[in-house]
Amino acid sequence: MEKRQSLNKLAYRFIILFGVISALGDITYEGARSVTGPYLHTLGASAVAIGLVTGVGEFLGYVLRIASGYWVDRTKSYWTITYVGYALLLSVPLLAFTGHWQLAALFFILERVGKAIRSPGKDTMLSFATKRVGTGYGFGLHEAIDQAGAFIGPLLLTLSFSLTNSYRTGFMWTLIPVFLLLVVLSYLRIKVPNPETMETSLPKGTEQVQANITLPSVFWRYIGFSFISMVGFVSFPLLSLHMSQRHIISPAWIPILYALAMGMDAMVALWVGKRYDRNGFKELLWIPVLSIPVVLLGFVNHSWMIVIAVICWGALMGIQETMMKAAIADLIPIHMRGRAYAIFNITLGLAMLIGSSMMGWMYETSISILIAFVMVTQIIALFLHRKVNKII
Repeated sequence: MEKRQSLNKLAYRFIILFGVISALGDITYEGARSVTGPYLHTLGASAVAIGLVTGVGEFLGYVLRIASGYWVDRTKSYWTITYVGYALLLSVPLLAFTGHWQLAALFFILERVGKAIRSPGKDTMLSFATKRVGTGYGFGLHEAIDQAGAFIGPLLLTLSFSLTNSYRTGFMWTLIPVFLLLVVLSYLRIKVPNPETMETSLPKGTEQVQANITLPSVFWRYIGFSFISMVGFVSFPLLSLHMSQRHIISPAWIPILYALAMGMDAMVALWVGKRYDRNGFKELLWIPVLSIPVVLLGFVNHSWMIVIAVICWGALMGIQETMMKAAIADLIPIHMRGRAYAIFNITLGLAMLIGSSMMGWMYETSISILIAFVMVTQIIALFLHRKVNKII
């Protein structure tokens, strides 16, 4: 009993400290990502070059996860690969010393590569800890702390630019959160050298043990649901484009709305995490259900309706980052979880690439077609959800 209580406390501490690590990472790279385009432009990059850099970075940021995930499963070197991935965040403060857009582009891409390298290992280690406190609540707690960084990062860089009229100063200041992140990560690695013991020490029957090396069929059905629901997920850049192009909301207020969405993300994460632990996979029904008001209200010409759409969008982000990751931990045995998270993340990246590209074209062609597209994809997602829920 005493050992179990000790491991439960360790799991909570692990999740909270990893939330702090993720928040410090978000302060660093979300701030940089918010000014990628303007900074590259000041160095002489064309719009085509900026688009290419962004596309290559996002592509590598997802595709490389499959290699990272398989490596994690084969070697069990969770800490090593996570540490390497986070160390690449040093590319952000190095942006302060670039004088050519090509070098700055390389640093932006390296930051994305770092995220690809660390994500499967980080998510897998978190899944070990969340098994002790509830997978939904555990991932929700981590997401709530994480989003504090996503909220602070862009605001700090904006403040730095307004005071100095220079992006370089803001980039230099990101060295502080990177340093603190590596310190906390090193401390956590020393305290919990073998994170898998948090799950493997659970009472017999509460952990999944399988000898097979192939992912279960229910996982692929879940991937199908995830893919379709994310293809029909409206991105914030498209919502903000509508706000500014139609002069519905002042450009100065758009970052405030984004911050509001991040705040909603944090608040919803804990709530939906607890609901997931009580009710299981059926709670993922919220994803297609909430996607519908986002598209119906987000592309009108009334500011208050758009604000509601943004709030729903933030709630969706909290649900995706909490319940969708928790479901992987519950569906997949411990020895295959790294590759499962890698495949899951690649699926989301591909779905968002396809969906965002199609919706961008539809927005220029007809908003009615865009709305119909989202409605159809989410209705299909509802059907797939029902199929997966029956199996689980």
